[in-house]
Order: sequence, then structure tokens, then C-alpha cells
Amino acid sequence: MATLEKIRSKAGLLVLVVGVALFAFIIGDFLNSGSTYFRQSQEKIAEIEGEVVHIQDYQARIDEMSEMYKMQSGSTSLPEEVMTQIRQSVFDAMVQEVVLDNATEKLGMVVSAEELFDMVQGENISPLIQQMQMFTNPQTGVFDKAALLNFLKQIDADNISSYPVEQQAQLLQARNFWLFWEKNIKRQRLEQKYTMLLSKAVSANSLEAKDAFEAGNVNSDIVYAMQSYATIPDSTIEVSQSEIERLYNQRKELYKQKESKVIDYIAVDIRPSKEDYDNAQADIESVKEELATSNRVADIVNEYSEVPYIDAFFSEKALDAEMKQFATTAQVGDIYGPVFDNDKYRMFKLVDKTKAPDSVKVSHIMLAGKPEAELKALADSLVGALKGGADFATLAKEHSVDQAAENGGELGWFTEATALRGVNEDFKNAVFSTAINEVSVVKSMYGTHIVKVTEKTANVDKYKIADIDMTVSPSSKTYSNIYNELNQFVSQNNTMEKLEENAKEAGYNLISGVSITADNQMLGSIQNSRPVIRWAFQNGKGSISEIFECEDQFVVAAVEGTIPEGYRPVDRVATTLRAELIAQKKGDKIAQELSAKNLTTVDAYAQAMNSSVDSVKFVNFDTRRISGIGIEPKLNALVSMAPVDQVSAPVKGNNGVYVFKVYARNNENKEYNAADEIRLLNSANAYRIGFQAIQSLVNNADVEDNRIRFY
Repeated sequence: MATLEKIRSKAGLLVLVVGVALFAFIIGDFLNSGSTYFRQSQEKIAEIEGEVVHIQDYQARIDEMSEMYKMQSGSTSLPEEVMTQIRQSVFDAMVQEVVLDNATEKLGMVVSAEELFDMVQGENISPLIQQMQMFTNPQTGVFDKAALLNFLKQIDADNISSYPVEQQAQLLQARNFWLFWEKNIKRQRLEQKYTMLLSKAVSANSLEAKDAFEAGNVNSDIVYAMQSYATIPDSTIEVSQSEIERLYNQRKELYKQKESKVIDYIAVDIRPSKEDYDNAQADIESVKEELATSNRVADIVNEYSEVPYIDAFFSEKALDAEMKQFATTAQVGDIYGPVFDNDKYRMFKLVDKTKAPDSVKVSHIMLAGKPEAELKALADSLVGALKGGADFATLAKEHSVDQAAENGGELGWFTEATALRGVNEDFKNAVFSTAINEVSVVKSMYGTHIVKVTEKTANVDKYKIADIDMTVSPSSKTYSNIYNELNQFVSQNNTMEKLEENAKEAGYNLISGVSITADNQMLGSIQNSRPVIRWAFQNGKGSISEIFECEDQFVVAAVEGTIPEGYRPVDRVATTLRAELIAQKKGDKIAQELSAKNLTTVDAYAQAMNSSVDSVKFVNFDTRRISGIGIEPKLNALVSMAPVDQVSAPVKGNNGVYVFKVYARNNENKEYNAADEIRLLNSANAYRIGFQAIQSLVNNADVEDNRIRFY
């Protein structure tokens, strides 16, 4: 009982303790589960029409496209400017996919599996595939469906597993390449269906066809005189603020913009010092001495030059002008240079020269996918069969495992350099030392090759050259000095006011009032300056950045302020609007003064304009740029409608006031065909509507873009 009484007396405290424990348990569970939500929120790179795009998905698409680019360009790495383009291209594609899927889903529009099959290996192969060089017959230059089907057979999952591990990686890469394009082909077909549906809803009529025909085929020859707006000083024209605001309101939709930052920045070139140039000169002279006395030419080139040594002979046509001039006049062992130009030293040594074919035409049978002993036995057997008179093309089609098999193993023409780069040195040596119609066996990372030389070009002079290129770069000492000087200046001038006041005196050029948006990839023309833009969007007014290294420049930025999403303020566009209003008022003034003179000839107008009479032929309604005049659409329209031999009234154009007379009118004597003209208009409309339809979907989409947080 005593125990129960104690419990009762402490009941309030017990309830409190249990309550706190339960609350801690609940809130802890919420926070733990909530951490997933917060993490997902942090990982959200965009939201398109309510569909969240996570950073992992976006990056995976970037990686995929990067690999495709590397495969097609033969590059192993991509420069930042290319990666920037890829990131933007991927994002644009993701937005377009979402809005197009939404639009086509409402219509019940799809691309069926049967359609896709027909486009990739059926009777109606997609133009995207037909344009791929890998499926082009090298002899005819046209698409070869057999090469496509052979490729698809090679990258089949069951087939890949039968190859050695190193070749499986290559085939898997090829498979990924194919799947990427197959996905894009399906996407392109869906887009074509949608835009075709819309374009069929708009059709030209006979009146439009007749008007379009005459606009492009009826030409006028004119004489004209022009008074430029530049003949009147801007200072004599008054433009009020209310006029600027009125024009701004008329054009307001043109000034719609995303959120932007206004920044000031200093960019300092990271340039070599005099000491760096002196040291580089001493280095190149030392290399010259070593190159002249040593037999380790390849080692010297590979150690000091930006261009690796290529152990191959080149004909004259493969050499640049400077190298050709040296090689064709030098003796073996001679050295040219060093020559200094554009911060680079260049030096050549003629290592050897010979007379030999510039190129050889090669076919091969590539053997792979079997144990080494089996490959050797098969190669020996095939070589024996060939020496016994067997047909090379037939054996290639039967035994070769690459797509050249379909063309009898033909690989095409090789120079020494392309043979070396494309396969290896053994392959190069074999094809250039093997007699025509003879065969050799060569091994490479791809497998075992039985190569046959089928043709050789005539013997020409060829040269083996050591090429040393050395760019003078800033030393670490120079780098540190430039950085430390800038850092000291910024630390002593740590407000925007001080930066503006003291930059010029310190030798720095402060660029002020620069507007940037989150979409900008570069600050002005500064390479790799995206981090500066990211910093600006993460900081507020008055903030001054750390020093960014952007390619070959140091950059310091300061935030002037933020312009919210909406419309660009009138003061930001006032200069442009004022210039337009000044031109309009000059046009009114010139036209009124000329009209008051009641002149009747172009010569008289020219005299009043203090100008001269000129002429131009073949002006029609569709002429985009009039020869000698420029882009003047109002003049185009009035010339096409003006009576012959009648002097026009003054015409206010973009650049000045014109007076003209049509002295001849002719057409191209084309026979008008209403059906053909309607077909042309419908074709043009279909293209325009197709582009505008997709763009309209994108423009009207609800897109939240958070990429600035990540890239």
C-alpha cells in the first residue's frame, strides 16, 4: 500500500516524464523520417510542371551525353565550355520531354514498339541512323543496312558475354551508345507526330499563295536618296522621361526577365613575368643543345614538348607551312629554331627522311573472343589458306568479328600516323612493310589481325620530325605574386565604395553594373567563370567575394544588388529607348522639312538632303537586306507597292529618311502554280509551327530551376 501511495503522490511527475519521453520518441522519429524529406529537398535541382528532378538523375543524363560526345569526337576528356553546353542541352531536353509527354498523353499519342522496331532495323530506318558514318558503306558512301544489323548482332547481350573481358567493356560501351540514340529516335518520332498534327490544322489558301508568289518574284529597280539620322546632333533632340516611360510600357513584354544580380568585378590576367620569359629562353636553349647531341629524341620531345613524339614519317601535305619549309630544305640532324611567337617557343629536328608510299589501303580479318592458343591456330590456318589461293573477302565475312567483315574486311586507306594512332606501332610497321596482296599477322588490344595490303600510293619524300612546342607559363612565384597583390588590395578595400574609389589608382580595372542571371555560364568573356556567378546568387548586396581563379585570370566580384524576377526596370533600358525615340524624332523632323519643300525629283531631294542619288536593283517584298542600304522593311514594302516612275514621299526608315522612284519593274517569268505555291507555304508553315509549338509548351511550363545551387 505504501508503495502505491508513493506512486499516486508522484503521478503528476510520472505523467510528465512519460509525456516527455513519448514526445522525444515521436519528434525523433519525425526528424529521422523528415531527414529524408529535407535531403530530397536539398537534392532537387529542378521542378518541371510539378515533376521533381533530382541531382542524381540530372547528373546521370549529363554523364550519359558526355560519354556519347567522347565516343563520337574521340576525346578522352571534355573542356569546361563543352560540359557547359552539355549541361544546358540536357536540361532543355528534360524540360521538353516533360511538357511533350504531358501534351501527347492527353491526346493518347504514343510510339509503339512496332514503330520503334521499324525505325531502327525495319523497312523505314530513321534518318538519324542512316547518317551515322559507322553504318555507311565506304565504297558507295551510302547507308548499309547489313552493317547496322551486324552491329546490332554484335552488341546483343548474349553475344557480348561470349567475348573476353576487355572486349566486353568495348561492346558494352557500343551498346550504351546505341541505346542512347534509340531513346532519342523514339523521342524524335513522338515530337514529329505532335507537330505534324498541329501543322495539319493550318493550311494556306489561294489568296495567300498568290500574294507569296508575287512578293518573291516581282522585283523593282529604284533610284533613291537618303539623309542619315547622324546628320542631326543628338543634343538638339529633346526626349522627356514620360516619353521614355510610354515607350517602355508599349514594349514591356520584351523586358520580361528572370531574377538577376548586378555586380562589379575586377579581372586580373595571370601572365608570365620577365623572369619567366628569361627562364623559358634559357630552358629552350638547353633543350636545343640536348636535342643536338643526344640520340634520345623521343624521350626529349615527350619530356619537354606539349606535342608528343610521333614515330612516323609524314609527307609534305601533312606538314604545316613552317614545318614543311624546314623539312624540305634540311639535312638529317638539322635543327630549326627555337622561334618565339605568341608566348610559345617552337623548335624542330629532322630525325630521318625516306622515299615511300604516303598511304596504303588495307583489309583485315580480326580474330577475337577465343583463348590465345585457339586464335593462333586459327590465324595460322587462315594464313595457310590465303597463301593457297583462298579468297580474302570470303574468309573475312566468315571469320572476322568486326563490322568491316561485311565489306570483305576492307578498312580503307592509312598513313603511318593514322595506322599508329588507330591501332598500334606493330600494325603501322606491318602494313607499310608488307607487299601488295601479301598478308601479315599483327596483334593489338582488339585481337589478332590478319592484314592484307591491297594498294599503295606512289613513293614520295617523307620526313620524321621531332617537334618541340614550349609555351611560356607563369611560374608559381609569379602566380603567388599576382594573387598576393590582389588579395592585399581587396583586404584593404573591403567595401564597394573603397573598391570603386581605389581600383584605378592600384592599377586594376573595375567593371561596374554588370547584370547576370542564373542561366549565364560566363562572366563576360572570362573562361570558367561560372563559380563567380554561383557566388553572386548566394550572396547579398555589398558582399565581396574571395579571389576566384578562372582559367588564366583572377576575379574578385562585389554584389551591387538584386533585380527580382519580372520586368527589367525602366532605368535599365532607358538608354536604348532614348536612342530609339531620338531616331524617331529625327525622322519626323527630316520628313517634315523635306515635305514642306514640295520637291518633284529624286535629284532635288538629294540636293536638299546634302546627299547623292544612288540606285539598287531587284528589290522585292521578301528582300531581307537591300544591297547598299541594309535592313529597311518599311522601304521594302513601299517599293513593292509604288507605281513606276513616281517619286515617293519621304520614308522614315531605321537608319535615315529615304526618297525613291521605281524606274523599272519585272518578274522572274516563273509560271504561277497555285498548288505548288500552297504546298511550299504549307511546308514552311509546318516547320515554323512545329518549332513554335514545342517552344510554346516550354515557355508556358511551370519550371523551377535550382541548378545555380549545384553548377
